[in-house]
Parts: sequence; C-alpha cells; structure tokens
Amino acid sequence: MASSSAELIAFLLVISGWVLVSSTLPTDYWKVSSIDGTVITTATFWSNLWKTCVTDSTGVSNCKDFPSMLALDGYIQACRGLMIAAVCLGFFGSICALVGMKCTKVGGSDQTKAKIACLAGLIFILCGLSAMTGCSLYANRITSEFFDPTFIAQKYELGAALFIGWAGSSLCIIGGSIFCFSMAENNKTPRMGYVYNTAASAVSTRTKAYKDSTDFITPKASPKHFDKNVYV
Repeated sequence: MASSSAELIAFLLVISGWVLVSSTLPTDYWKVSSIDGTVITTATFWSNLWKTCVTDSTGVSNCKDFPSMLALDGYIQACRGLMIAAVCLGFFGSICALVGMKCTKVGGSDQTKAKIACLAGLIFILCGLSAMTGCSLYANRITSEFFDPTFIAQKYELGAALFIGWAGSSLCIIGGSIFCFSMAENNKTPRMGYVYNTAASAVSTRTKAYKDSTDFITPKASPKHFDKNVYV
C-alpha cells in the first residue's frame, strides 16, 4: 500500500512537471528588457525561443519571428533542442509510468511492472535534466550579458518562462527518483518470507492432522501386566 501511494504521488509530480516544462515553449517572456539605469522607458523588449517582440507604452506589441534557424545564436538552437527533447521524453515517460504503476491492470507481473516504473523514472529524470539544462543555458547568456561592462546593446533580465521551466524540471527529477526507489521497494523479500511461513504452517497443520487421524484409527494400547496364573 505504501509503495502504491508513493507511485501515485510520483505520477502526479512528474505529470505536473511535464506540463510546466511543456508550457514554457509557447510562453512569451523568456527574457525581458531591463530598466536598470534607464530614466524614461517608452517600450519593453522581450523574446522567447521563437520570436522577439517590442511593446510600446500603449500596450501594442510588434513581434518578429526569427528569420532562419541556421542563422540563430548557438545557445538558442541548443535550448530549442533540449526543451523539445524534454517534452518528448515526458510523453514517453508518462506512458511507461501508467503501465508500470501497481494500480493499473496492464504491464504483466509485479517484477515486470517494477522494471517499467523504474524505466519511467529514469526517463523523467532525463526529461528534468534536459529542461533544466536548457533553461540554465538561456539564463547564463542573459546574466553574462547583463554583468558584462563592455556589452553596450540592450540588456535583459530573466523572464517568467525560465522560473516555470526550473520548477517543472525539479518536479520531474523528484518524481522520477521516487519511481526508481519504488523498484527497490518492490524487490525486497518480505513477500517470500510470508509465503515460506505459510507453507511451513500448512505442513505443520497437515502433520498434526495426520497424527490426530492416526491416533483416532489406531488408539494407543495401554500396557498390559500379566499375572503368572493367566493361562491357568
């Protein structure tokens, strides 16, 4: 029962983390223009993995998609690949988690389901690591440009999508680790000891019943003492 509850909690964690990681891809604010040192702010610049936009003081946004994937900076291409890989891994991990959980009717024996659950945990750990690496790589570029005194172009700050991605990747790693530990919990041997005790008790019960039946069929004869004149 404890293992089933742990698997259910792990499943909720990994699904929540996967949803958060997936939601970062269409999120607009991966980086937002900084107002540090600016006296008058008439526009806000922001961008994500797919486009760059500017919003004026009236709230009107003008966006421009990145013209070519091959012309992008290397860190944006790497972040795209890592985030897409994290979403794909989360999809396959969800299927393996559903099959490997004890509360489902598919997957075969308990040992097979435990192995599938461990595989789902490893997949979700990879999903979390991929998403965390992508968000950290993007954040590292923002912070390095922000604190670089020789960088004179527009400086940016961390957007909301990065924090959502970090939260989702953390949930995936925690839930995947619980799935992996559930396999170790299932491989313990109290069940074998329980079967052995049952078999031993059954053997002892049968032996006792056999003895009782033997005693009933052939009762023990009381010792006889013959007198010396018995044949007379």
